[in-house]
Amino acid sequence: MTIDIATPAMLFPAISLLLLAYTNRFLTLASIIRNFSKEKWDENTEAQIQNLRQRIQFIKRMQIAGVVSFFLCVLSMLAIYLTYQIVGNWIFAASLICLLYSLWMSVREILISVEALDVHLNGIKTK
Repeated sequence: MTIDIATPAMLFPAISLLLLAYTNRFLTLASIIRNFSKEKWDENTEAQIQNLRQRIQFIKRMQIAGVVSFFLCVLSMLAIYLTYQIVGNWIFAASLICLLYSLWMSVREILISVEALDVHLNGIKTK
C-alpha cells in the first residue's frame, strides 16, 4: 500500500489534542497531590497515594508514547517527501503503534481513576 504525505499529516490534530488532554490530566493530578494534607492522614490516604502514583506513571507513559508517535509521524512525512516510500510507510506504521499504545495507557489510567473514586467513597462511608 502506498500512502502520500497527507496521510500522516492527518494525525497531527488528533495527536496534538491527545497530548493536550494528557497534560490536563497530569496537571489535575499534580494539583490534587499538592493539596494533600499531613493532618488528615489515615489508611485511606495511603490507598489514595498509591493510586495517584500509579496514575502518574501511566500518564507519563501516555505522554511519551504520544510524543514518539508525533515524532514518527513527522519522520514518516519526511521520508515520503524524500521519496523513501517504503521506509515512510513503515515509520508511519510505527507511529500508529505508538499511538495505539498511548491510547491503551489512557484506558488503563481511566480505570485506575475510577478505582481512586471508589477508594475515596469508601473513606467517606467509613467516617
